[in-house]
Amino acid sequence: MADRNRPQPHQVQVHPQQQPLLHRYDASGKAFLLPRHGPSTGQVLAVITLLPVGGALLGLAGITLVGSLIGLAVATPVFVIFSPILVPAIILLAGAVAALLTSGAFGLTGLSSISWVFNSFRQATGQEPLDYAKRRVQEGTMYVGEKTKQAGETIKSTAQEGIQVGGRT
Repeated sequence: MADRNRPQPHQVQVHPQQQPLLHRYDASGKAFLLPRHGPSTGQVLAVITLLPVGGALLGLAGITLVGSLIGLAVATPVFVIFSPILVPAIILLAGAVAALLTSGAFGLTGLSSISWVFNSFRQATGQEPLDYAKRRVQEGTMYVGEKTKQAGETIKSTAQEGIQVGGRT
């Protein structure tokens, strides 16, 4: 019990810094910290190359913004004048886009349904549906062939009977 109330010593680990810092003083006499070594050559080259590229892109963004604002200022009266035509046209285009997206959704739903039926049919029969269909077509062809042969023989026998009956009379 007495050991629990007594404070336990703590361990502190001190890690040296990557770049030791030196105390420097500015013109007002205040101390500030500077790294002992300056930036690497790669860092300087990165700043030299990226600063103009970033500035050019920022300038292009500003020019684009100004052009958009000028275009909006010029186009606003045109939109107001032609609004009786534009509003129905926009409604028509929105309906066409909605119809296109709806037909695509229905098409995807249909394809997924057919795929589901195909897979469930394959699992139920234990064989590929194309093999099953091919076997059924072959059986149907053989059945039709047999029936045709039987019909041909019946016609032949009926014709021979007719010739024999016709020959006797």
